[in-house]
Amino acid sequence: MRRLLLVEDEPGLVLTLTDRLTREGYAVETSADGESGLERAASNGFDLIVLDLMLPRMNGLDVLRELRRRGTDTPVIVLTARGQLVDKVVGLKLGADDYVTKPFEMMELLARIEAKLRRTPASARPADGYQFGGITIDFRKAEVTRDGQPIELAAREFQLLRYFIEHRGATLTREELLNEVWGYNAMPSTRTVDVHVAWLRQKLEPVTKHPQYILTVHGLGYKFAG
Repeated sequence: MRRLLLVEDEPGLVLTLTDRLTREGYAVETSADGESGLERAASNGFDLIVLDLMLPRMNGLDVLRELRRRGTDTPVIVLTARGQLVDKVVGLKLGADDYVTKPFEMMELLARIEAKLRRTPASARPADGYQFGGITIDFRKAEVTRDGQPIELAAREFQLLRYFIEHRGATLTREELLNEVWGYNAMPSTRTVDVHVAWLRQKLEPVTKHPQYILTVHGLGYKFAG
């Protein structure tokens, strides 16, 4: 069963969403303010977070910023009543995966949630960590080491690496990577994917010019062979 975290302070909306999402087969936990939502999101293995922007104690943008700073790559769908372009752009730049403006149709939100979860079946997600070459990844702590020495990855680099690992052996197009790691409403071009892949190779590959793990599939995209 997929676990969702709903961070929302409107009691009526919390009740409505929790009831519907539960009936759709999700296990739903809730937080009514930004601070508690941040700590719960950072410490539990949720499959997706639905995050309101207008929250007491800590606003949603700050929650999102801190989650990504800590390396938490859980997909986040942002809810807001404001509908302002600046909030949307800032949210996406901070690492939101999708954006829904209140009031919204329940079926729209459900479709967005399903789209985000569709490509990563729960059984395919590494539970705690993964190893390849001399590299060890701790997904819970968002830590990467080579032979015990830490490797510093930016939040988006870590998210991209995790997506590669979850889909190891599959050829992934630049468009898919952009949609699934950055979010299909994101502004960057597919060139952004190439740049982040280059950065990962510099940090992870024994010989950057002859990669062993993150391989180029000419004319299509990339494949993780770790």
